[in-house]
Amino acid sequence: MVGKRTTSYKYTDNANGKHLNGGAPGGNIEIGGKSRPRPKVFSFRDVADSVVEDQQRNTLKRKLLEGINRNELEKFRKTDEELKDVKNKKVRQFYEEQNQRLNDWLEVDTLVKALADDILDSFNPDRDHDGIVERDTALRDIHEDIEALLPEDEQHSRRKEAKKARWAININVVANILLLIAKVAAVFFSSSLSLIASLVDSALDLLCTLIVWTTNKLVSWRLNSLQRKFPVGRRRLEPLGILVFSIIMVISFIQILQESVEKLLPSGDHSLANLPNVAIFAMVSTIVVKGIIGIGCYRIKTTQVQALVQDCKTDVFFNTLSLLFPLIGRAVDAWWLDPVGAAFLSLFIIYDWSQTCFENVTRLSGSGVDNALQSKLTFLAWRFSPVVDGFKSLKAYHAGDGVWVEVDVLLDGQASLMRTHDVAETLQYCLEGLRDVDRAFVTVDYTSQGPTGHASGPN
Repeated sequence: MVGKRTTSYKYTDNANGKHLNGGAPGGNIEIGGKSRPRPKVFSFRDVADSVVEDQQRNTLKRKLLEGINRNELEKFRKTDEELKDVKNKKVRQFYEEQNQRLNDWLEVDTLVKALADDILDSFNPDRDHDGIVERDTALRDIHEDIEALLPEDEQHSRRKEAKKARWAININVVANILLLIAKVAAVFFSSSLSLIASLVDSALDLLCTLIVWTTNKLVSWRLNSLQRKFPVGRRRLEPLGILVFSIIMVISFIQILQESVEKLLPSGDHSLANLPNVAIFAMVSTIVVKGIIGIGCYRIKTTQVQALVQDCKTDVFFNTLSLLFPLIGRAVDAWWLDPVGAAFLSLFIIYDWSQTCFENVTRLSGSGVDNALQSKLTFLAWRFSPVVDGFKSLKAYHAGDGVWVEVDVLLDGQASLMRTHDVAETLQYCLEGLRDVDRAFVTVDYTSQGPTGHASGPN
């Protein structure tokens, strides 16, 4: 019996001799153990596939880049002069919020137009699937740092804000060290409980700024070891640092409150507090320095700097009253005014930082975003309505200071894998291009009646 002859085919690349599934134009084809030039028909097929692929992606680009009619949106904007003429505060607030919403929507439109083209061009750099990248792409060149594709003015704005945040943190560190030294010297000349409370506050201020400075450095460091330990980033270290500081602040002022109550008891020390000139100078210096820093940092809207702004505001209020209580007490011969003032200030600090602690706990626990950001994210999803059939769900929640977004889009069940991938991943990168969003997850469905795609565990 004569056996049937079989012929085996293997494809190799001329450059490195590797066996390839599809071969590369110009590679060799191995037939029956003999290497022969790869038939040109394969090159024609690769070119034809690339042309079809480019046409499909160009169609997606065109639909996304057409954008919206910005002039139609601007018709709803109220100028500053028009807002001043609105006497009703609630009506004026409504138009101010509407103006901000228009700003958000126009920002989203600009972002999509800036990113969509480069993102779509970055898909499938290996056209013939031979394992060799034939062309460079935008996302590949910038190592998927999506901010590098944003408009130049937006990149400049973000760099400027980050630089201001670093300056604000560094200035706070230096200021708190100098003020702490001044208050330590002042306490040696005074027995005022309010001044001691102010000293504790300054010591904790320095601890706060050191925590913020350390977490800011940890977040910005691009070390491979840190990237392996924190594969999705280290931004949650910042609210964790503020949370730790809030707890320390609350516990410390509970101690001050306890000392104030003990001094008010019949067995306590009822002598009048002495506040010499060096103590007065230290307190006034704190009020002036913290006031200037707080005003200068108010416009920097990062969570870390806003925590320092809150701390500066608290210090101005706290040190003003810490100065007034013992001075008024000595002027009117009221020994009890100093411990009462210290107790009142301690209660204020405990309440204020307990709120900060609770806010960071809820954010780290995954609290939902505010209505303004939810509206902005919904508009970004709507910008993709020309290339999708609908949206099943959109969830946005905090993962620390940053936001994570989950979007479930609807596409035709017969849509190709290439189209499904391109639409979903372009939307994902555009979401992550927003300043507030750290991570985005886009899933695709073909029916709005199916399950949500997540198991329902205990809440």
